[in-house]
Amino acid sequence: MQQVAVSFEFFPPKTPAGETKLIQVRDALAQAQPEFFSVTYGAGGSTRERTLSTVASMRQAGVNTAPHLSCIGSSREELASLLDLYKAQGINRLVALRGDLPSGMGDPGELRYANELVQFIREHSGDHFHIEVAAYPETHPQAVSFEKDLQNFCRKVEAGANSAITQYFFSADAYFYFVERCQEEGVQVPIIPGIMPMTNYSKLARFSDACGAEIPRWIRKQLEAYADDSDSIRAFGEEVITRLCETLIANGVPAIHFYTLNQAEPSLALVRNLGLMPNKSQ
Repeated sequence: MQQVAVSFEFFPPKTPAGETKLIQVRDALAQAQPEFFSVTYGAGGSTRERTLSTVASMRQAGVNTAPHLSCIGSSREELASLLDLYKAQGINRLVALRGDLPSGMGDPGELRYANELVQFIREHSGDHFHIEVAAYPETHPQAVSFEKDLQNFCRKVEAGANSAITQYFFSADAYFYFVERCQEEGVQVPIIPGIMPMTNYSKLARFSDACGAEIPRWIRKQLEAYADDSDSIRAFGEEVITRLCETLIANGVPAIHFYTLNQAEPSLALVRNLGLMPNKSQ
């Protein structure tokens, strides 16, 4: 199996117990020698302080860490301050997103779209940051059409993005078709597939319905058949996602990004199955 780089995403924990658990998860996943960790940023910057503290914790493992940065609900001044803070801390990678407006908040801020945020980061910080942006192989749930969404993605790249991470998906064909169409539009940046381990059907179905990720019918039916049998769901999910990743790697993806949901073992199992653990750990 071809060797590809891996990276892992976390969200800021809400409790001291969650913080303690995340340190254990962080250290376990650091064994895979990831290219970077990423840390999410709540709607309208609602987890800003927890994001900052989680980023600091992640970096203690000696892994490059990329904070998510969203523009909705933030002023240019607030964003500039955060960029300066990250730069002073030695952070050189960001995930730039439009983000969501928190419920009840009426002001979307001065920047409305991710391409405007990417442009602002470049104007403010030059080439200091490696900028990741989001991509949607199965189309953003709020997009009018695939073609419109493709053009939105191209605008983010033209504004200065270095690479992209996709929303998770279960169809390799959807990913490769999206990449092919991007290349036809002149996009040359790496488009890294985002992978969601499959461990809990109800949560997965809820997430997928919200973000527009299609769960193929055959997968839904099998997961429904397992009902509350969590061991069978995990075993089936591990097999399905391992095969998906094998197909992606065999066809030359630049890297793989795992959405961990702050759990170590589901992602580690996939990394091991794919032969991507460093030799000393195999």
